[in-house]
Amino acid sequence: MTPFLLLHGGGGPGSVAGFAALLRAAGHTVIAPVHPGFSGTPNPDALATPGDLADHHLRMLDGDDVTVVGFSLGGWVAAELAMRGDERVRRLVIVDGVGFALEGHPVADVTALTPDELAARSFHDPEAFRIAPSPEMAANVREVVRYGGEMADPGLRSRLAGIDIPALVVWGESDGVADPVYGRAYADAIPGARFELLADAGHMPQLEQPERLAALITAFAT
Repeated sequence: MTPFLLLHGGGGPGSVAGFAALLRAAGHTVIAPVHPGFSGTPNPDALATPGDLADHHLRMLDGDDVTVVGFSLGGWVAAELAMRGDERVRRLVIVDGVGFALEGHPVADVTALTPDELAARSFHDPEAFRIAPSPEMAANVREVVRYGGEMADPGLRSRLAGIDIPALVVWGESDGVADPVYGRAYADAIPGARFELLADAGHMPQLEQPERLAALITAFAT
């Protein structure tokens, strides 16, 4: 099986660390980089867009073929990676991704939400995943905005039609950041993509339903 390249979202690398450990414990090779600028890391190349991040992560690959798995903002980056046409990117998985505008189904403006409001939109069971304010969290939100702006690239939806590798789009049924209608539109825009809705999960199913998500992804990758 090809290694998994996990691309985190606005929650930073900690939001995928446990999921990466779960995959590794099952015997899979996992590459889980930090987007430059997140969690206090430098951004020496002044990367500014999800496309910049896609090019950065491609440069960092050492020749391995990968199944790229992107979460939230990382899903947008993963889609950009897939559109580069690099032969090392064999499969694409988008988990509650963002990146385009869908009338009537806007992506939530996380900068306008209190931590409690963000938790309510992010999780099926927010009481179990209460978000504590921290300087790192605030800094990561600033990075999300710097890279993604209003989470609406006008050309992204049409460009997704250029993806020509197997694709899986997974969505939490209780996602209040980008709702499941938005998720189905994401899958519909990618030729041949399969859509899977996860019950009892919100915007971060890697935290709420890690085993079920891992089973979906590993079955798809094989």
